Amino acid sequence: MSLLIKNGRIITAADDFIGDLFVDGEQIQAVGRNLSYKADEVIDASGKLVFPGGIDPHVHLDMPFMGTFSSDDYATGTAAALHGGTTMVIDFILQTQGRTLYDALEEWQKKSQGKACGDYSYHMAVTDFNETTKAEIKSLIHEEGITSFKTFMAYKGALMIDDNQMVGLMKEVKEQGGMVTVHATNGDMIDHLIAKNRQEGNLSPLYHYLSQPEITEAEASGRFTDMAHYTGVPAYIVHLTCEGALNAVRRATYRNQKVFVETCIQYLLLDASLYDKGFESAKWVMSPPLRKKKDQETLWAGINQGLVQVLGTDHCPFNWEQKKMGEEDFSKIPNGHPALEHRMELLFSEGVHQGKISLNTYVAITSTNAAKIFGMYPRKGCLAAGSDADIVIFDPQKEHVISADNHHHRCDYSAYEGWKVKGKCETVILRGQVAVANGELKVTPGMGKFIKRGTISKVI
Repeated sequence: MSLLIKNGRIITAADDFIGDLFVDGEQIQAVGRNLSYKADEVIDASGKLVFPGGIDPHVHLDMPFMGTFSSDDYATGTAAALHGGTTMVIDFILQTQGRTLYDALEEWQKKSQGKACGDYSYHMAVTDFNETTKAEIKSLIHEEGITSFKTFMAYKGALMIDDNQMVGLMKEVKEQGGMVTVHATNGDMIDHLIAKNRQEGNLSPLYHYLSQPEITEAEASGRFTDMAHYTGVPAYIVHLTCEGALNAVRRATYRNQKVFVETCIQYLLLDASLYDKGFESAKWVMSPPLRKKKDQETLWAGINQGLVQVLGTDHCPFNWEQKKMGEEDFSKIPNGHPALEHRMELLFSEGVHQGKISLNTYVAITSTNAAKIFGMYPRKGCLAAGSDADIVIFDPQKEHVISADNHHHRCDYSAYEGWKVKGKCETVILRGQVAVANGELKVTPGMGKFIKRGTISKVI
């Protein structure tokens, strides 16, 4: 199957020009002006933007959490992603404490193999670092293509590791050429505040926010960057939300340290005022919580300063009945919200159209930088001969409204209900095959492939 895309405005992290793309099979064969190839299908992209398929490096599909599971599995989650222009996701394998990393890998392979509509990979979350798990890291990186290892500085007794384990993991991952990523919040301080609020009868969702003040994230981010500096491991902070945490990263640059930073679409657009809506605020209970307006300003600036390189979602949806598990106690509300489908369109509408970021920066933070950081470039994240033909044809002027009535997440509410958006994914192509056209999904579960990743690139 060959495909010729004509007359589109081609946008990459570096380029911006009117041109054509020729695809044969799963890969792009040529990019240029006035290409004369004969193709099985021709798409006229005049007046449209053409950019690489999005990569969301932070999703949780069919994830066990607080006695339930996130409501999107690999089939529904990757289908929703495709509708929103995201052609690849990286999910998190969660090791069960007391069991091996390969046990966890086998469990997640059962969740994903033959079920994904779009491409995917894994981060390995290490929750029990010991001599057995240490010995598994080499083969995970070099044989399985899983090159990033997630750590938690919170959720004691379930996911959290201590600083001794963190340093040990960092040393081994560095030795093998991988990267350590982190949920950087001070779990002990948060647990203290949660217990204090529960004891005082403060049980509404507002106290989820008040139990995780900015200092809990700022302190942990600084401690993580210090440990990464000491060990020399490539380091990445997931879902960074606030000024204090970004300043910890900024200070690390003074000693010539590079720390990669991801933020999420919700932290750019939503703020803590949503926690003043009674139990409806449970829709926005996530960790870290939404922050203040000044933190939004910091994150937008951080993107343009190059301190924030990646935009994810931390997509972890739960239906309303699941959220109601915490109706009488905020600490029992499953953490997370649906966002995977909306990341690309919301960022375009609120970032590019509002003049906050350039088109090239848009492509960099939604696709290219993640591909480079996580060892997939130039296979993913760019429009070039030899790259996978993951392509979005985008109408920059089409207006629409986000609603649970029309989204494709398996979730019965939207965290962005009624949000007016300018810019729409018109056609989404996955490895040369039209996956979405005019709102209709054209692929079935099993189309998505697991992508083995190489070791980390330090150049973005």
